[in-house]
Parts: sequence; structure tokens; C-alpha cells
Amino acid sequence: MKPQEIRDLSPEEIQRKLKEAKENLFKLEMKFTTKQIENTAQLKVIKRDIARMMTILKQKKLGKEAVNVGKK
Repeated sequence: MKPQEIRDLSPEEIQRKLKEAKENLFKLEMKFTTKQIENTAQLKVIKRDIARMMTILKQKKLGKEAVNVGKK
């Protein structure tokens, strides 16, 4: 996923997509271990997507907290 696509999602949707990506990564790692995977580059792509989702989710949470701190 592209970063802008992730930013357009709500935090709940990001968490749902993150869970799906982690499950997919687990399945691919199992296939890799048993040598059933043909395209090993998929592992790298999914890991990067997970990192992007986690980063943007954290930014959204910190952004909301920063707004609340400014209102005091």
C-alpha cells in the first residue's frame, strides 16, 4: 500500500489491515520455511507495508494527543 492510501484510512481500519498483513506475513513465512514460496520478495514488501501502517498509526495517535495538549 502507498502511504497516502494508509493515511486516508481511519485508525480502526489501519489496525484491521495491519492484523491482516501480519497474518499474511505469517503464512508466507511458513511457506518460505517449507520452501513452497516462489517469490520471496513478497516477504520484504509485506514487512514494509506493516512498518508503514504502524508508523502512520502512531503518527495519528500522537497527532490527536498533540491537539488535545494544545487545548489545555
